[in-house]
Parts: sequence; C-alpha cells; structure tokens
Amino acid sequence: MVYVHSSPSAVCPHVEWAISGTLGTRADLQWTAQPAAPGQLRSECNWTADPGTGGKLVAALKAWPMIRFEVTEEPSPGVDGQRFCFAPTLGLWRARTSANGDIVVGEDQLRALATRSRAGESFAHAVDELLGSSWDAALEPFRRAGDGAPVTWLHRVG
Repeated sequence: MVYVHSSPSAVCPHVEWAISGTLGTRADLQWTAQPAAPGQLRSECNWTADPGTGGKLVAALKAWPMIRFEVTEEPSPGVDGQRFCFAPTLGLWRARTSANGDIVVGEDQLRALATRSRAGESFAHAVDELLGSSWDAALEPFRRAGDGAPVTWLHRVG
C-alpha cells in the first residue's frame, strides 16, 4: 500500500506522476480532504510489483518533503516485507516486516543497541526508535482521518 496521509493540492499531481513512473502504470488517485491538516489532501493505493519496489516508491515520493506518507511492501517467498514512514519533521524510517506485519528487529540490531545503551531509559528509547514509535505518533492522527477513504488499485506493467 501507499498511503499519502497529507499533501498540498499543488503537489498531488506530482505524487501521482512519481507513483506512475515507478510502477509503469498510470496512477489516477482519488484524493479526499485530510481533516487532520485542513487544506491538505490524502489518498491511498494498493500496488502489485516486484520485491524492492516499495523502496523505489519511497525514493520517488521523498522528492516532496512536505508530504506525509507510508509505503508497505508485503513479504514474498525468500524476501521480508518492508514498511516505510515519512513525516516532514522526522524524515524517513524503515523496518523489515514479518508475514503477519510485525516489525522484525534483527539480532545484530539488538546486539548493537545493547552495546550502545546500558541504562534502562536509553535502551527503551533505542527500542522505540527501532519500532518507529515517533513516526507512529506523528502519523496516527492522519491515519485515523483516512478511515473509510477510497482505495485505488495499481499493478506494475510487465
């Protein structure tokens, strides 16, 4: 899924072009008002493409640092899923996801965290960063405002 949680109306066509160029098919999104950010619009689309396309979508969407968005890529045989969140004040966060959508924190990540963070509060803060807690807090009001919004389905060409 691509969730564009908020975008200025003037940027919406650019968002559609970025998604279209990445997927190789026209993205004609249905935009609705974003109550959490008056004057901004929101949209979402479901997409199907090769593994790694989520990262390409994120790279294309980051060209507009004033938008808020999330991209999720489902796992496929031999490939973990991914979740990306972008908020203007926080930048980009990325994590691997399991088949049921849980965030996957690798052994090396935990070892490095344990080495850097000996105190309890420092460790807890680092775990929150790995889990994307700040991004969830920043995006949650925008997610709730989109409940029941229309979804566009896109499939990568060829």
